[in-house]
Formats: sequence, structure tokens, C-alpha cells
Amino acid sequence: MNNLTLTLKPKRNAAKKIIVEMDADRLERLAANFGMFNPDFLASVKRAERDYEAGRIREIHSLRELIG
Repeated sequence: MNNLTLTLKPKRNAAKKIIVEMDADRLERLAANFGMFNPDFLASVKRAERDYEAGRIREIHSLRELIG
């Protein structure tokens, strides 16, 4: 796997947030490594968009809400 150069900076007014900077080519490579160009993933994104537009969503505040 190739190296990926990122710039990480802490956000000044937010204790738990950081800013990640990279160029578009590296972002594309990262997306490909995560499988975001996979046809199954793209189909799931399209389904999620249709669900969102139809109002079939719920707001969560933590991923722990999905476990129970």
C-alpha cells in the first residue's frame, strides 16, 4: 500500500475535534482503499438517499443507540 500524507491540526475552540487536510488525488486513493467505489457500496448509498428523501430516518446521538 502507498503512503498517504495527511495534515492534522487540532481545532482551536473544540477540544475533541481535528481538521484533516489532503489533496483530491489522495482522497480518491483513500476512498478506493476503503471500498467506496465498490458497486455494492454505491448501491447502498443510493438506497440510503431514497430512504432519507422518503423520511425513513431517525436521529441518533450515539452509536450505542444502534446496539440495543
